[in-house]
Amino acid sequence: MGLFSRRKPAATDAPTDRDARAATLAHLQDFVTTRVGVEAYVEPQTNSTPTTMMLVATDGEWTRRRVPDPKTAWQLAHDLGIPVYDVQRTGYPQRVRDWNSRQRLAHKRKHA
Repeated sequence: MGLFSRRKPAATDAPTDRDARAATLAHLQDFVTTRVGVEAYVEPQTNSTPTTMMLVATDGEWTRRRVPDPKTAWQLAHDLGIPVYDVQRTGYPQRVRDWNSRQRLAHKRKHA
């Protein structure tokens, strides 16, 4: 298919819901097993974003994925064996902001 083609991709080109769920679960499991001290933070649905779950490691590294609803996020964290928090009650840990700052500095140095 050409870059500017109007033809839509075949239905088999798009991942199924089952495939997407499996990929999300695999990503979250990998994050938990390859980092230390991972905690989950459930983020509420807004007008522009669905409910999400943010996993944060001890060093502040994080990842975020969509989840169907808060109940599913809490159950998933329980299944992964990690602590889970409601971000509206606890806020984000300072280590996330620290990690983001370190990443920005590293990016600037790399591209300077």
